Amino acid sequence: MSWIALLLIGVGTVDFAHAVLDPRKPIRWVPEAIGAVVVVAFGLLSALFGGDLAAVIVIAGIVVLWGFLAHPARPEAVNPHPGIPLALLGGAVFLGILLAPAAGEVAGPVAAWAEQAPWVWVEAARPEAVLLAFGGLLVQVSTGNVVVQLVLDATDVANPLDGLEGNKLKGGRLLGPLERLTIFGLGLTGSLAAAGLVVAAKGLIRWPELQSFRGGDGDGPSINDVTEYFLVGSFVSWMTALVTLALVIT
Repeated sequence: MSWIALLLIGVGTVDFAHAVLDPRKPIRWVPEAIGAVVVVAFGLLSALFGGDLAAVIVIAGIVVLWGFLAHPARPEAVNPHPGIPLALLGGAVFLGILLAPAAGEVAGPVAAWAEQAPWVWVEAARPEAVLLAFGGLLVQVSTGNVVVQLVLDATDVANPLDGLEGNKLKGGRLLGPLERLTIFGLGLTGSLAAAGLVVAAKGLIRWPELQSFRGGDGDGPSINDVTEYFLVGSFVSWMTALVTLALVIT
């Protein structure tokens, strides 16, 4: 599973770099270059040489391609082909699962750090699992929001509150990573029931806001439009956390 771990780390790094750099000044190649360098660096620090090194280079190329496909040249623009980066990421993860038996074991400085880490759960886990967990954390923080937006664009589910004053569903881009991190962390500790409570709690908290759109004056968005946007975004966000968790704990 070392190859999948590098893929998650690279994709998460690219998306995090875009989130930091795009609001200031969109610079093409910089986030993608950072992601590729991080993949190669972690591959070398994990002592993935020989045939594994060729896989590392391929993964770095996939990460660069993901960056260009998932992020439009202008951050505020709608992705014209959202299905392509989704297919690329899903296909890469699926291929990584199929080829997992051929992937080398994590060794070198990364394995040495994992063995000497002061946290019991890190020391007890395999180095591959530690690397996967790190990549999973990056995905929850950054890639989750990108995947959600790509799915919304692919299904033509637009934010019904865009351009309206007093947007009552603000904070989704902050709440999304927080809830994914909570679900991911609780899942790693084996507290899946508690993770389910997080999902239920979000629905209860959002319920009054959604109900406020019932019986509108006809000029604003309907409750059906707002509910569809909320449900699609939420379910994709939760599935991102759960799929990543499944990759780590298996």
